[in-house]
Formats: sequence, structure tokens, C-alpha cells
Amino acid sequence: MIKPYYSFFALVILLSGCNDEKSSKSQAIQSTEEVVTPFIVTDSVTHDTDDPAIWVNHIDPSKSLIIGTDKDADGALYVFNLEGKTIDSLVVRNLQRPNNVDIGYGLNLGGQKIDFVVTGERLTSKLRFYSLPEMREIVPGGIEVYIGEEGPEFRDLMGVAVYHDKAADIHYVIAGRKNGPTDGTYLWQYRVDKAEGGISLSLVRKFGNYSGNKEIEAIAVDHELGYIYYSDEGIGVRKYHADPDKGNEELALFATNGFTDDHEGISIYNSSDLEGYILVSDQGANLFHVFPREGNDGNPHDHPLLVKIPLSTVSSDGSEVTSANLGPNFPNGMFVAMSDDKTFQLYSWQELEKYINQNK
Repeated sequence: MIKPYYSFFALVILLSGCNDEKSSKSQAIQSTEEVVTPFIVTDSVTHDTDDPAIWVNHIDPSKSLIIGTDKDADGALYVFNLEGKTIDSLVVRNLQRPNNVDIGYGLNLGGQKIDFVVTGERLTSKLRFYSLPEMREIVPGGIEVYIGEEGPEFRDLMGVAVYHDKAADIHYVIAGRKNGPTDGTYLWQYRVDKAEGGISLSLVRKFGNYSGNKEIEAIAVDHELGYIYYSDEGIGVRKYHADPDKGNEELALFATNGFTDDHEGISIYNSSDLEGYILVSDQGANLFHVFPREGNDGNPHDHPLLVKIPLSTVSSDGSEVTSANLGPNFPNGMFVAMSDDKTFQLYSWQELEKYINQNK
């Protein structure tokens, strides 16, 4: 049975070990609010959780995995089962400050289709690729990105997202960095190519406006509708075509009002082929702002606010969601969000949807 999802006390418990200024601010904001609590909280990582990804095992959904970054110079990719328990044999250690992580499905490699996970090493400016579910590295040591950029400040790799153009069967990786130019070339998009013994990357475009205010980290891709969303942290969420052949015009800038602090993690829930929700973390308020995936009033690029969901996460950065049936605990999918207490929180989507329907 799914436990009750409102709690006045869950946030107090989770915040008991957090004494920094941001956590105190967040506690003051939410102390009078009911919050939606997770079905499961994962085991703790060693240093600092940052971003999760969900790998859906389409053969046996009960064996799906949660992969999350432990952001440190002695960092790791943690792998959890659907009960939130660490699978030690699959954890990848000795990564140099991995920030974001994402999943790709059906990559043609060596004559067979494989699923993979990719993360970015911030201290080396390299993308690291691992096959799923084995977590075996595809290109030992990774592949360097941002080659040719002057100075380390523009090579500080943070955001990572995968786009699969299913019609052309091409996989891309979109990379973001902590600092970048304001001339519309902040994000770099790479095509994943076959290479002897593994894969290689080919730069296909540089795109993406940047306000110059704070940074860009969170990147999310709507594979079915073909859009890329990213958080210009101090301004809002920007939207572009995912297909590089469709140009670099900015399609939308939304979520520009009502955020307490940084715009952070973005995740996209597909309730159908064309409809669903875009969830964006309001990090300083422990809220997730929800917008219509399909747009509004016939305009696919108009994304008005529907509701703000108060979760028990603390200063949440990265998040991920799936609509896949992952078993009796997550029949309509799962939402996973990082919490600033070295854990990831796993929510049953039906509880979040219940809140959305009752409050929008």
C-alpha cells in the first residue's frame, strides 16, 4: 500500500542535519505547508547527490535502476534498485566531480542495440559512457568535449542530456557548462558515432541563449515532441528544437516569475504522446513548478504555470521522471529528485498527479 503523501513533519526530519543558510531559508518557507512525501528514500551517497536518471528495464520493469551522481573530486555514479538500495557491484567510483547524468536507449554498437548511461566529469571536461545494466565503460577514460575553447572557465562541464532521433536512429549528447558565452553558443550538441572499439563524438552545433546571470546546468529532452529545455538559472526555462537541422531559434522562455531562488532540475512526464507535464525545481523553496508539456490554447510554446508542488526534498537540484509502469509501488511511473542530505527521493507519480489535479 502506498503510504499517505502529506506530512507536516517530514521536512523537519529531513532538515535535522542541515544547518546552512539555504536549508534554513527553505525550512522557513515550508514550515507552514503540507508537503508531498516520497514512497522511498535511497541509501546515502558518500559526498553530495546532484542528479538522478531512471533506466527502465523494458523486459522486466521490476529490475529497473536509478542512477545518481555523487558530486565530488572523488565522485561516483551510484546505482540503486527500486527499493532505494545501493547495488555495490554496479557503482562506478573514482570519477572526478560528476554533475549530471542521463540515459540513452537502443544505441547500435557492435552489431547490437544497447542502452547506456552518460555522465560528465567536471574536472576533466570528459563525457563518460557506460552500458546498461552492466555499467561497463564503453570508452575507457571518456571523451573530451569543448575542445578549442579558450580557458578552463568555459570548459567546466556540468549539464548532460541525451536526445534520440528515432526516425533517423541518431543519438546526440547535449553538454552544458558552468560558465559560457552570451552569444547564443552556450550549449554544444554532439552526435554519437560508431568507432573502432566503441563510439566517438562529432560536434554538430553550438546553440542556446544565456543571460549571463548565474549558470546553466539542468537540461531535459522531450524525445517524442523533439524539444530541448534548459534552466537559465536566474532567468527562466529556455526551449529549442532538439533536431539540429531545424535551426537554433529560441522557441520559448517561460517560468520567469515566482521562483524563490535558482531554476534547477527539469523533468518531463508523458501522460500521452502529445500531453503531459514539465516539472522545474524551485531550489530555494523546496517546490516543483508544473507546466503543461503540450503548451496552451493551441500554442505549443506557451507554457503557463499550473501548480507548485511542495515536496520534502531539501534544496533539490536534479530530477527525473518516467511514466512507465514500474510495478505495484509505481504503477503510473516514478518521479526521482535529489535532496541535499546525500539521498535521492523516489515518489509514486500517482501521488504527484493527485496533488496536481486537486490544486491546479
